[in-house]
Amino acid sequence: MSLSAADLIALDETWSTHNYHPLPVVLAEAEGAWVTDVDGKRYLDFLAGYSALNFGHRHPALVAAAVEQLNTLTLTSRAFHHDQLGLFCQELAELTGTEMVLPMNSGAEAVESAIKVARKWAYQVKGVPDGRAEIIVAGSNFHGRTTTIISFSTDSVARNDFGPFTPGFQVVKYGDAQALEAAITPHTAAVLIEPVQGEAGVLVPPTGYLREVRHLCDTHNALLIVDEIQSGLARTGTLLASTHDGIRADLYTLGKALGGGILPVSAVVGSRAVLGVLRPGEHGSTFGGNPLACAVGRAVIRLLSTGEFQERSTTLGAHLHRRLNALVGHGVAEVRGRGLWAGVEIAPGRNARTLSEKLMDRGVLCKETQDTTLRIAPPLVISRSDLDHGIDTFAEVLAG
Repeated sequence: MSLSAADLIALDETWSTHNYHPLPVVLAEAEGAWVTDVDGKRYLDFLAGYSALNFGHRHPALVAAAVEQLNTLTLTSRAFHHDQLGLFCQELAELTGTEMVLPMNSGAEAVESAIKVARKWAYQVKGVPDGRAEIIVAGSNFHGRTTTIISFSTDSVARNDFGPFTPGFQVVKYGDAQALEAAITPHTAAVLIEPVQGEAGVLVPPTGYLREVRHLCDTHNALLIVDEIQSGLARTGTLLASTHDGIRADLYTLGKALGGGILPVSAVVGSRAVLGVLRPGEHGSTFGGNPLACAVGRAVIRLLSTGEFQERSTTLGAHLHRRLNALVGHGVAEVRGRGLWAGVEIAPGRNARTLSEKLMDRGVLCKETQDTTLRIAPPLVISRSDLDHGIDTFAEVLAG
């Protein structure tokens, strides 16, 4: 006997920890930009797994790569070499214009890895006294939910009751280069920054801000770490969102879309002079760089190498923002973002959660962030007509 949606939700509520507040929909199938629930109702996916599904659900090339690898070798651990790792690292480095790759699994692991590398670089290369390295981060950041990462979060929900926290971080206002400069000391190892702050409501920094951050890092011999886990891999119309600002980082953290919506794949990519400080035994992961992950990641790299998805995000993103901006004054207060990524600030008196539920009822799946913002990020494979359908539905919900 098959279980109903209500039965399955009840099971989740009873047996799974309540660390999420999902919409009351139970998905069972998906293809491209569309998903289907257990009752057969179809929905347009306007969230794309927070950019993990940039290439849509079950992209044929990615599924084929996964199936092929499943039939040969899935895991060795890094105790041995395997035939996918070196190729994955080479191809990802060439794609991103970097020199070395540290493969991991989740985005948070990539950020943790970058923090460790930056600290080790500070002690071994910059000459910071042992235990004194500092990393400067931006307020309203979201880099993950590990104990170390929430230690520099400014979100009380992420932090409350989880201390004591890891020291060694300085928090400054996002977009304020003067505040950043004032926080730099001889012990500053790195600046860790998102080129667009997704969880904060898809906040785009002021023009010139990231270039000034790069300049300050160069001036004070500090590393620049750019977190491209959600913003990267074509989401904003370029391979890396920081390209819009004409900068290069010393380290990038990548994830989400790197796994093609099939499995967790993340990586830190950057210069050999920085990642080369790691030695055997100092850092690792049983599943990091496993054969299945590398095979899927290589298929993702092949898709990105064509430039098709960057172009789709640019063209469709311009259309998305034109149409959303037309709703300002009609239930929308502001629209932010780049490419196929928008933070829609809802006019006062309306609730973003309620709007997301009404959209769900009408067959469009979206999600609120920061209570007053809807985050819109459809798969990059979405058609223009489907994109218009989603926007039309949103306009109808606002009008109703």
